[in-house]
Amino acid sequence: MRIWFKTWSDSHLVRDMVVEDNSDETRTHKVFNALTKACYEFDLSQPMWLDATVREFKKRAKARFYQDNFVDSIDFDYLEIQVLEED
Repeated sequence: MRIWFKTWSDSHLVRDMVVEDNSDETRTHKVFNALTKACYEFDLSQPMWLDATVREFKKRAKARFYQDNFVDSIDFDYLEIQVLEED
């Protein structure tokens, strides 16, 4: 599985990275593990999966985490997560 993480500010891509996970974990575990890696790399706290975020991710394999998803302040508009390739 390959997941693309991007931070956006004023409609501009600020930072991005792709996390690849070829383990035998479940899809959910792969997503959570990749999110942990991306947050560590971007020096962010873990965002909360609000109901709207979960629905969007289930429907499109893509979701956005806004300030409401984070406990700490963020210096960008949103963090976007997108599944590029699944096993």
